Amino acid sequence: MRGVANKGLLPEDALCLGLAASSVFGGSIFVGRDTRLSGEMLASALCAGAASGGANVVDLGVLPTPGVAALAPRLGATAAAVVSASHNPYPDNGIKFFSGEGHKLSPEKEREIEDLLGTDITRPTGSGIGSVEVLGDAARMYAQWVLQQLRPSAEGMKVLLDCANGAAYEVAPLVFQDIGVDLTLTGADPTGTNINEGCGSTHVEELDASGQDVAFAFDGDADRVLAVDERGNVVDGDRIIAILAHDKKERGALSGEVVVTVMSNLGFFKAMEAMEIPYEVTDVGDRHVADTMNRRGASLGGEQSGHVILSEHTTTGDGIVTALALLDVMVRSGKPLSELAAAMEVYPQTLINVRVEAPGAANAVAASEAVRLAVSEAESTLGEHGRVLLRPSGTEPVVRVMVEHTDEKVCREVCEEISRAVYDAGKEGT
Repeated sequence: MRGVANKGLLPEDALCLGLAASSVFGGSIFVGRDTRLSGEMLASALCAGAASGGANVVDLGVLPTPGVAALAPRLGATAAAVVSASHNPYPDNGIKFFSGEGHKLSPEKEREIEDLLGTDITRPTGSGIGSVEVLGDAARMYAQWVLQQLRPSAEGMKVLLDCANGAAYEVAPLVFQDIGVDLTLTGADPTGTNINEGCGSTHVEELDASGQDVAFAFDGDADRVLAVDERGNVVDGDRIIAILAHDKKERGALSGEVVVTVMSNLGFFKAMEAMEIPYEVTDVGDRHVADTMNRRGASLGGEQSGHVILSEHTTTGDGIVTALALLDVMVRSGKPLSELAAAMEVYPQTLINVRVEAPGAANAVAASEAVRLAVSEAESTLGEHGRVLLRPSGTEPVVRVMVEHTDEKVCREVCEEISRAVYDAGKEGT
């Protein structure tokens, strides 16, 4: 669930969702949240609903999404929930669930919960009513767990953390102070209304990393991280994954293919081929990445957005763990981040969202003969130095046209040509 809090997402919705979850999972349900003003309201309703259904609820308070996923199996949860809208602006909020093992739910399990919403669920009385317990030291427990996974010898390195005024604001400084870095903080003073506001991974270009060895920018719930090198250049998720993949291969620690999505930059695929590292490509979404990694036994995967999964340590994307892993490579290699990132060339990319007027017509427009012909001609123009990606949106009436090429001008012109073909096909179909 995601929407504007108190408008598209009501406390009543959260209560009903908690009640349905208690019916599906029972046992102990852990609940965490980010720093949004509406978070406590919705989390309280979610906890009340789950307790009303007989579940024993543990309120973790403000904690990164991966922290909830990490603590749940270690503290005996049957399921866990996070109240967060991730990188969205503060008026939005959302609710997502994890299994007791810390994995995102399967579509089948999600449908099981959804089917119970609004139904007449029997509620216990007397001693059958669940309890709500507040776990006051969840941030410290998660910080300790993170440091059990990775503890780079980074004493004295100059590190800037941008916590997005979000869920990382307390735990990220705890972790990095413990490893002895020379730490500078920004975006670590949440007010409830400033999460992701001009800070964090969604505004990483504005982050001033002058005088730092590296800067890390988290998103609102800290399951993503982007970096800025010592020269002020942004290092996105593709480059972070490429750096980690190369390091793992050199150490013999890379298992399975590296799993990324179709939105990864063409330069990433070229870099993997040059390093002779196999990769697997999935549809967009961290769920697809995680599922493919589990099936393939892969140790590394993620998205360009900075959502990186290191299966040796985590079940989901974890911005703090990823930052430590990248810092560890810098320390062991003795190389600055700019040199490590140079192993992957980022190809110029143009993305145009073409609106399709007819409801539900995006798939048909993308598959039309005129559009297929335009894409074929574009691919001939681009040759082996570029690619075309056409994606009908699953949530909006648009077709996303993405083109990558070594020449930025060619990239833009080809993308515009395909977009015109998509627009014309959409007009003809209305």
